[in-house]
Parts: sequence; C-alpha cells; structure tokens
Amino acid sequence: MHRRIHSREDIIVDSLACLIGLIFLLLTGIPFLHVLSKAFSSETALIANRVTIIPSGFQTGTIRHVLTSPMFIHSFLHSVLVTVSGTLLSVVVTAMAGYALSKRTLPWMKGITVIFVFTMWFNGGMVPRYLLMSQLQLTNTFWALILPAAISVYNLLLVKNYCETIPSSLEESAWIDGAGQARTLFTIVIPLSYPVLATITLFMAVSLWNDYYNPMIYITRSSMKTLQVYLRDIIVESQSDTTMISTDDINLLPEGVRAASIIASTVPILLIYPFLQKYLIKGIMIGAVKG
Repeated sequence: MHRRIHSREDIIVDSLACLIGLIFLLLTGIPFLHVLSKAFSSETALIANRVTIIPSGFQTGTIRHVLTSPMFIHSFLHSVLVTVSGTLLSVVVTAMAGYALSKRTLPWMKGITVIFVFTMWFNGGMVPRYLLMSQLQLTNTFWALILPAAISVYNLLLVKNYCETIPSSLEESAWIDGAGQARTLFTIVIPLSYPVLATITLFMAVSLWNDYYNPMIYITRSSMKTLQVYLRDIIVESQSDTTMISTDDINLLPEGVRAASIIASTVPILLIYPFLQKYLIKGIMIGAVKG
C-alpha cells in the first residue's frame, strides 16, 4: 500500500482550508454558545452582564419554565406537525416530478423544465400570493403552511439530475417483468435515490421548521401559531417589557426566557442532521454535477 506524499502546495491548501473552517466554526459557534449560556445563567449574572460562553450562576429554572409553558408546547407540537407533513408532501411531489423530468422521452421535457427554472428567478410577490391564498380560502388553515412548500425547484433539479445517473437498464428490466412507471419509481428508483432524498428531506425540514414568514402572513389565529412565530412574539415582548417573571423557585429575566426559547427551538432540528449527514454531500454532489 503506497503512502501518498503531500506536496508543499497541498499542505498550504489544506492549512488554509482548516483555517477558514475554524473561522466559520468560531463565527457560528460562539453566538450559539453565548445564547446557550444565557439560558442557563442566573438573573443576577444577566443583570450584571457577566455571561460569556460559559453559564454564570448555573440554573435550569429558565429552560424548565419555557418547556412547561402551555403555549410553547402547543406551538412546538404544531411546528412538528407542519414540518413532518410538509416535508413528506414535498419529498413525494419532488421525487415524482424529478423522476418524470429525467426522462428524455417526456413530451416537451425541456419546455417544462424551463418553466420550473423560470420560477426560481421571478415570482408573483407577496401580495398576489396572499390574494391567491385568500381566494382559495386557505388562510388560517393547515394547508396554508405546507402547500406553498410542496415543491422546491432547486430540490427538483437535484432529484432530476440524480435520477439521470441511474442506469436505464434497471428500469427496462422492470418493464420487461411487467412493472409500470409507478412501480418502477417506488421499487427501484426511490431505493436507489436515498442520498438525494435524504438531502432534500433535510433541506425541507430545516426550511419548514425555521419558517415564520408564511405563518405570520397567512395565520392570525393564536391557536395555529408555529414555534417560530411564538419565538418572535417572545423576542418582541422581551424588548418592550423588562419586568422579571416570577416562578415558584426563581425570578426570570425576559432576556433569559428569550435565550431559552431560542435554544429549545433550535435543538430539535439539530438532532436530525447526524442521521442524514452521510447522505448529504453525496446527494448534493451527484445531483448538482450531473446534467
């Protein structure tokens, strides 16, 4: 087994890549650690502004107050429902559309693809979208939160390009055995497309979980608020009201409650990434380079 000899240029490039990666890690990690420290620091430390990236006067009362709040639990469960159902709908629709557009025999395939790509550059805007949702009587409904995200053109192109890498001989063998297009898609194409499907699943889950714009525009009922809208309300209220929140065993500052709410809304989506990490780069590279 031959050992690779790194040239001077390779060492320089690798060192620069590590340095840039470290810089980005610090830029993204330090603010998160600071917010995490605020969530677990005492009100005395917050008032004295002594909180850095390590909790000062460690306590768990703030996070317990947030996690046991009925409104937080309700909005959290609603966000979970929207994220799971919206992601499932988007992946199914995107997989079927991408598979269809990957077929050169599809009539007007290029024209249909151009129409999809055109929507990446131009869209109707906020007012026409709201008028459409209002006329369809979808405002203040569950569908207003998942239908706009039913398909992403970027994800569609990833799936389309990935499907073009699958040997056509596999599909031809299935057709000879009597399988139709739907059976071929769900029994052959989709199992072979796990990397790109895992990639777009992660993209859509993160997008739906973090989305507060659509819920803020289309939803006015407090019972249908998602977690991000609830978090926005917490931030707005904490900026205008600095009164301490008294609980059974601790006094809480709105700043600490806001930090704890941010952490509680961020951690769930972070837990998904490790399960999809091994597919992420492979799915992006194959789906983006091909075609």
